[in-house]
Amino acid sequence: MSANGDTPLLRLDGVDTFYGPIHILQGLSLEVRAGELVCLLGGNASGKSTTLKTILGIVTPRNGAVRLEGEDVTKRATSYRIRKGLAIVPENRRLFAPMTVLENLQMGAFLHGGGTKEDFDRVYGLFPLLYERRSQLAGTLSGGEQQMVAMGRALMAKPKLLLMDEPSMGLAPILVERSFEIIKQVNDAGVAMLVVEQNANVSLSIADRGYVLSTGRLVLEGKADELRENEDLRKAYLGR
Repeated sequence: MSANGDTPLLRLDGVDTFYGPIHILQGLSLEVRAGELVCLLGGNASGKSTTLKTILGIVTPRNGAVRLEGEDVTKRATSYRIRKGLAIVPENRRLFAPMTVLENLQMGAFLHGGGTKEDFDRVYGLFPLLYERRSQLAGTLSGGEQQMVAMGRALMAKPKLLLMDEPSMGLAPILVERSFEIIKQVNDAGVAMLVVEQNANVSLSIADRGYVLSTGRLVLEGKADELRENEDLRKAYLGR
């Protein structure tokens, strides 16, 4: 965290993002502070993926600003933002399937020379199974195990803020719960997280705060426990 304790790790200020003439994100503002677990909820075509691309610098907003620890990085390259402390666990995990677990973890630390013993010990401490499977090809692991590798790989980059893109995607219901337990464990170890999800119930059960997107606009925000009790959200996302 920056010297100023009031400065969020991430802040989007009035962001308008377009794809050609199509206005996707409309005046979006949100923030994540050090140590927080924040979820960004919304259905298909709500703008969740575009939000992540905007944070990472894959797309540049036409208006508004993206700030990391108070610094305006709106026009900065993705590589700069990663060096500033962003990391992502992408949708469907996107592991290097023909490579071993160990090699996948080393890829996560390429900016730090492939990772120190301390880096590996930290990841293996969180995910002891990865140590046991370190010589196994990543593509031969189960979905839940692959999720651990994807998170371990991202943590090897020593992120200040970890972005998670649809972590429940493609997982059996029993694995979704386990996956979110792991996400909570990583957050408890001190890593701030922004979890982008359609599964509102499980996300809000572990988050500090949440934002809800609908067609590129923020329609709800608040503490996670308050959002879980919100009537509109319950109807739209929680199936109650």
